Amino acid sequence: MEPRVAEFREIARRLRRFHGAPAVPPARGPFELVMWENACYLLPDDRRAAVFEGLKREVGLDPRRILAEDEHVLLKWAKLGGMRPEDRVERWREIAQIAMDEFGGDLDAILREPYAKAKKALKRFPSIGDPGAEKILMFCGVGEGLALESNGCRVLLRLGFGREQKNYGAQYKSIQEAIEGRLPKDAAKRAEAHLLLRSHGKTVCRDKAPACSECVLADVCGSCVS
Repeated sequence: MEPRVAEFREIARRLRRFHGAPAVPPARGPFELVMWENACYLLPDDRRAAVFEGLKREVGLDPRRILAEDEHVLLKWAKLGGMRPEDRVERWREIAQIAMDEFGGDLDAILREPYAKAKKALKRFPSIGDPGAEKILMFCGVGEGLALESNGCRVLLRLGFGREQKNYGAQYKSIQEAIEGRLPKDAAKRAEAHLLLRSHGKTVCRDKAPACSECVLADVCGSCVS
C-alpha cells in the first residue's frame, strides 16, 4: 500500500499527544551543543546528561576552562561516557582548541553569520556533519529547516516523505525536499518536532519489530503491518 502523506502539523500534533512534551537538551548555545553531541558514545540520554551536567558543574563548559583543566578531572567524566574515555578527553580538548583558535572562544558569534557559513563553521568540530550542524542551529533558533537523525528519518520515510536510498546523504536530502514548505516557522516548534520524531522512532517506529498496533500514525502509514 502506498503511504498517504499527512499534513506535517497533524503528525506533530498526534505525536505530542501520544508522547507528551519532549525533554529539551540542557545544552544552550552552539559550544554547549557541540559538547553535548560529544559527551558520550552509544549511551542513553540520561547518561549523556549526567556527563554533560558533571562537566558543566565541575569544570565549566567554556573552552578556556576545558583546556586548563586537569586531565584526571576530565577523564573522570569521560569514563562515565562509555568506551575509550581517553579519546573522549582528547576530543573535548580539540573542540575547545578549535573554539579558541578559530572563533576567539566565542562560538555564539557564528549565529550572526549567514546560515551556510554558520553550518560550515560547526562542521569544523569532531562528530558534527550536516545533520548535526543543522540540529545545533535549529536548537539555537537559526534556519528554517528541520534537522533529523536516523530515528526521525525512518519515521518520515515510512510516512511517505522522501525516498529510501543506499546513500544516506541522498536519502536525507530527499526527506528534506519532501517536507519543505510543510514545516512550522517557529524554531521551537521545529525543535519539538525533531525530538518527537526521534522519540517515536526509538520507542514505536523501530527499525526492527515496529509496534504498529500502538502507532498513532498507523492510518497514514503505508509501511504499517497491522
